[in-house]
Amino acid sequence: MTTTPATPRDALLAHARRLLMERSVPGRIGASIPPLDVPPQEAPPTHLMRDDLPLPEVSEAEVVRYFSTLSQMNFSVDTNFYPLGSCTMKYNPKINEEAAALPGFSALHPLQPEETVQGALKLLWRLQTYLAEITGMAGCSLAPLAGAHGELAGVLMMRAYHHARGDTHRTVMLIPDSAHGTNPASAAMAGFRVVSIPSDKDGNTDLSALREACGPDLAGLMITLPSTLGLFDRHIVEVCDIVHRAGGLVYGDGANMNALLGRVKIGQLGFDVCHLNLHKTFSTPHGGGGPGAGPVCVAQRLLPFLPTPVVQRRDVDGREVYTFTRPSQSIGRLGAFQGNFGVLVRAYTYIRALGAPGLRQVSEDAVLSANYILARLRPLFHLPYERHCMHEVVFSARRQKASGIKALDIAKRLLDFGIHPPTMYFPLIVDEALMIEPTETEGKETLDYFIEVMHRIAREAEENPEVLRSAPHTTPVGRLDEARAARQPDLRWKPTP
Repeated sequence: MTTTPATPRDALLAHARRLLMERSVPGRIGASIPPLDVPPQEAPPTHLMRDDLPLPEVSEAEVVRYFSTLSQMNFSVDTNFYPLGSCTMKYNPKINEEAAALPGFSALHPLQPEETVQGALKLLWRLQTYLAEITGMAGCSLAPLAGAHGELAGVLMMRAYHHARGDTHRTVMLIPDSAHGTNPASAAMAGFRVVSIPSDKDGNTDLSALREACGPDLAGLMITLPSTLGLFDRHIVEVCDIVHRAGGLVYGDGANMNALLGRVKIGQLGFDVCHLNLHKTFSTPHGGGGPGAGPVCVAQRLLPFLPTPVVQRRDVDGREVYTFTRPSQSIGRLGAFQGNFGVLVRAYTYIRALGAPGLRQVSEDAVLSANYILARLRPLFHLPYERHCMHEVVFSARRQKASGIKALDIAKRLLDFGIHPPTMYFPLIVDEALMIEPTETEGKETLDYFIEVMHRIAREAEENPEVLRSAPHTTPVGRLDEARAARQPDLRWKPTP
């Protein structure tokens, strides 16, 4: 049974949102194919062929309208403000896309002989060198395919280092409770026993708890800097020193590096290894889940254990020659071929386009934007740690909770104003957490609009909470059963009975 839309707008939306199969008309085609001017090819075996597939029969215009409408139903950094904390959903310059699409890069085959891809290898070598310089580390491998992949590479190198020294008893990995959630999983996958270290009242690592946990079985510490609280650990040098004196190594989750670019070289703070999320700090949109790149940078003593391949430059008869090489005690390959090359080209383009002054400006603007929001929203939302923040600010909806409003309700209401929700309920140590990362690429007008909307939502929480509890009101779908939507997505068209 069909229902008649209540208003002309409802009718328009229902018409625009028809599925491709619902637009199908028997016999309609979208393209004209000229007569064959080559001999017909032999068809596949009949048992591999079907003639009863329910494919849509539509015109080209219907196909274009269908996919254009579908694309406009999504949030994206090209159309909406996207303050997703800890994910750096910023605008990425289109020149990066153009560079990655150049035929000399996009048409390469990973099995081509090295002498035919010297330009690509030179780009990789330069990118390795830049990332080592930015982090203050001795060397770099571009092989890991994502941030968590880089974490795994880092802790596998730490394990290989201890085993090479005969320290096989070092099996404990310490992880502060303000670290990224993937850190414990990466450590466990590498065979370590994870021990959580609490934060102190200011959001720094609790030094007393750290000292107590540093026993003879310590392998190392994984710490996110700045932390997921958006804070720079004021004790970080002492933290590294405590771990080193116990014989452990320090791993840095550099996923928040956009707060430190040009300001801090974490290798000089005492870190032994870190990974960078090129798809966050150094551009490449990543909201769809990939592809990414999580290169690992290491101190001198971990150079032999870098994952392969690493690009090496040699001088041969006065010429620069670039080759792939395998470090002497490498943990091996982490994936096929040489990593996500397209992402590496984008990151290289981003770094070259900005230069050192531009990268420093990135961190200045990212931190300034976050602190501007902190200052403007502090009167309305609870701030669990009364400090200036780095690239992101973590509020708590604890005050609104007293009126029956949750962080989830605030996030849903933001959708009505064309703003993507911030990260919710993370980090876990903040009740009703709202983690907001404005990024360095948003202008003051956009930040002011977001602040104005948050003020309105705070008023609504007191005066008309139901409008928050029933939000969103303007999106294609309202509140879904989040468990069923994630586990039982309705992705297949079914004919109307």
